[in-house]
Amino acid sequence: MSVLPLVFTSGINAYAVVLLLGVFGATGLTDEVPESLQRTDVLVVVGVLFVCEAVADKIPYVDSIWDSVHTVIRPLSGAVVAALLAGQSGSLPEITAGAVGGSTALVSHLVKAGTRMAVNTSPEPFSNIAVSTLEDLGVAGIITFAIFHPLAAAIVAGGLLLLGIVIIIFLASKIRRFRQRRAQRREERRLATSWPP
Repeated sequence: MSVLPLVFTSGINAYAVVLLLGVFGATGLTDEVPESLQRTDVLVVVGVLFVCEAVADKIPYVDSIWDSVHTVIRPLSGAVVAALLAGQSGSLPEITAGAVGGSTALVSHLVKAGTRMAVNTSPEPFSNIAVSTLEDLGVAGIITFAIFHPLAAAIVAGGLLLLGIVIIIFLASKIRRFRQRRAQRREERRLATSWPP
């Protein structure tokens, strides 16, 4: 099983990655999933967290707050998944896999968070729901593809990561405008409450 698609998708939805890997391992679809990810208590916890993320990720601005909180969680999850898949506790390959996994998950997380910030500039909520649903389906598709076609999944994940970086660079101006408008609204609210009517 290729690690790149797994850590790439951990940066987008860490709970879905752990849940799908655990289910695939527990049902016998693959024997490459570590036992620790197949435990019932782990599957229940990540299942609940996945549902929470699925809901929070579809609400404008709540998704950005959720992404902010997960700036640490997603890269850490990518590092742990990569290290677990590398095996050999404490070995150099495991440490290297963890470092690469965490870094890759961080980059994909930043791409996701930046894209969602740009989507939040849209006045209607439907684009948020559509983008979130596409992310969830994409994570499920890449994880499933990685189980059966690891090399092809690694190429797809690498290509999507590069495409995401290009999109973020393109959307940087929208993100800057979003932040400026948010700061302006805060200032207007502050002025409105500090001056007598």
